[in-house]
Order: sequence, then C-alpha cells, then structure tokens
Amino acid sequence: MPFDCICWSLLRKFFSSKDKLGKEEYSPEIVDPPSDLKWDDPYYDIARRQIVEVAGDDNFGRKVIVFSACRMPPSYQLDHSLLLKYLKHTLDKYVESDYSVVYFHYGLNSQNKPSFAWLVEAYKEFDRKYKKNIKALYIVHPTRLIKAFLVVFKPIISMKFGRKILYVNHLGELEQYLKCERMVIPTCVKRFDEQFQSVQKSMPPVPAKKLPNQQFGISLPELREKDPDHKVIPLVMEQAAIYIKRNGLNKEGIFRRSANMYVVKEVLQKYNNGVPVDYNAYNDVHLAAVMLKTFLRELPEPLLTYSLYNQVISFGQVAESKQIETIAEMIRSLPQDNYAVLHYLVVLLGLIADNSDLNKMTASNLALVFGPALLWAKDAAISLSAINPINHFTQLLFENYTEIIPAK
Repeated sequence: MPFDCICWSLLRKFFSSKDKLGKEEYSPEIVDPPSDLKWDDPYYDIARRQIVEVAGDDNFGRKVIVFSACRMPPSYQLDHSLLLKYLKHTLDKYVESDYSVVYFHYGLNSQNKPSFAWLVEAYKEFDRKYKKNIKALYIVHPTRLIKAFLVVFKPIISMKFGRKILYVNHLGELEQYLKCERMVIPTCVKRFDEQFQSVQKSMPPVPAKKLPNQQFGISLPELREKDPDHKVIPLVMEQAAIYIKRNGLNKEGIFRRSANMYVVKEVLQKYNNGVPVDYNAYNDVHLAAVMLKTFLRELPEPLLTYSLYNQVISFGQVAESKQIETIAEMIRSLPQDNYAVLHYLVVLLGLIADNSDLNKMTASNLALVFGPALLWAKDAAISLSAINPINHFTQLLFENYTEIIPAK
C-alpha cells in the first residue's frame, strides 16, 4: 500500500475511533473558575475550564505550558476556534523564551476529540514564532494509536519538531524533566497514573541522602553554615551572577534561553559533589543563567517564603497608591538570609533591565521568568490564575527595587 494511503488510513482511524485511554472519562473534569477573569471576558468560558495552564519552569529553565485533554468538554460545548485563540494568547507571553509543553492525553475520547480540520488550522496558525523556541513536547500516557498517528505525522510536519516529542508513560518519568508537585495535574490523570505506580507506591520511599558539599535543594541558613567563610550569598548564585555581569548584560534573551540539558546536569552534579565549576570553560552565559534560576527553584522553601504567598496572590486588592509601600513592608518581613539573597538578585536583574535596549529583558520580561521561581504555594500547584498576580508583584518589585529593598 502506498505511503500516502497508509497515512490517510491512520488519520481516518484516529478521528473515527474511540480512544480506549479516555473511554471512561465521558465527562470533563470540573475545576474552579479562575479568579482573575470576569464573566464577560471573551476568554472566560475557555479559561474557566483550565484546559491550558502555565506551570512555572522545567528542570532546564524552560517555561512549561500544560494542556489537559480530560478537561475538554464534548465538542458541541466548546468553541474550538476560541480555544485556539486562547492557546495563542497564553503562549504569546512566553514564546520569546525557550519553553516546553506537557500534554496530558488521558481523557481524550470520541466526544471531545477535535476535528482533523481543526488540527490543520492549528498547524497553520502556529507559525515559526511559536515553533522556534519550543524545546520539548511531553506526551503523557500516550496510547499506541497516538504514537502511530505521530509516527506518520512527524515527517510530514517537520523532522526537527518530531525530535522534540517525548513520550512519558507515567508521572514518575515526567519527574526527570520537571517538578510534578508544582504542576496543575488533573485529579483523573493522577488516578489513572496510580496503576503504573502501584508497585513503587507499595514500597516505603527511600529518603535522598544529602551530599557533604550539596548546594541545590539546601536551605539558605544551612548553606551559610556550611560555607567556610559563612557567606550569606550561596556559591552557585555568586559564581553565576559574576559570570553574567561580565558576559551577559548585553546578551539578547538572557534568562529566556535554556542550556544543553546534559551540561546542566553535569554542572549541577559538580556543585553538589564539591567539584569546582568554571563557566569560562563552557563559554555559555545561558548556562550560568539557567543554573541561577535552577538554584532558586530547588530551594526547599521559595525565596519569598510560604508565609507571603497569600498576600502576593491577593496583592491586586491593594490600592495602587499603596502598592510600593505594601511590597516594602512584605519584603522587610523576610528572614535575614532571604532578604540579603533577594537584594543580591534584584541588583543583578536591575543591571539586566538597565541594558534592556540590547538584551530585550525589561522588568516585565524578567518578572515572567522569575515570578514562579521566587514564589510557589506549599500545598498546591502553580496555576495560571496564581502566576498572573505573582508576576505583577514581581514586576513592581523589580521596577522599584532601590526603593523597596535597600541594602541592609
């Protein structure tokens, strides 16, 4: 049979068959409406379903966009054209940076499956602007049918894009690439995943042992005590910041680009094993930027602390005339180590923003990058409705840091 006939045969099968993986999920998962959109917003009906979410960064410093098939209602209840516009609207904030997409396939079924015509339209709509900086597409819980579909489609769409597609059989595998506890993972997806994890969950977890020289995943006071000179600024931050100041102030897209994942792992292991790191040997300022962001994300508690989370999320209720004063009061409540490290960070980012005519990184762009790395909830995943106020708070902090957080 000719190749094109095989292609169309598979396409017809995909769009006419019932996906066994989603067969039991005949109705979409119900979630709470987003708090940051009014009912008359043109995207309210799409946004309230939380089909598309933003989930901070992955382990390589790339923004993560989550698409959950199980939250798609039956096709007659969903305006797919509006969904496409909302997806582009969400991505537009992040496509200038390197980013990844996580697609939870569980829950896609014959009732909510988009049409082939819609996929063709989506492919045409997502031009090079969107495809250039996507670094990975993680397909979680893939079925044999979708694998066969993509095997046929990858060379038709783009061999280069095809290499970015990664199949993830269960959430344990996804942990290699990002922190699942900080992601918005639908409840039904978690339930479905339990059958893959049943053996592991029946065994007691083995606690990870801290290495003598470990730098990542260690609290700021502990790092200060371990340092021979009891420096407040952690080694990773200090070395990365020095290299960035020398080589990255004029680098376009600094903090927006990712680095080679294997090199990131290598440098992280060097730091944790007490092996000296020389960024000059790697000659990649984006590597230093990724290591700095990774260090912040790996802290046991966010730099802005859990205690400030609810205040930041509700910060939009503060009168505009009092916002700077309120931020200053909140920052003054931070522990001494957190205050010092935050000051060190915002001074560096202030230098970056001062050169934004060359590096294209304004305070607003830096807030998009650093907001989720500075604050996250203790017992909840980051959602799009939480990221927006966090980013707004962070932008005001960066724009007014000399007034808000003077050096002690």
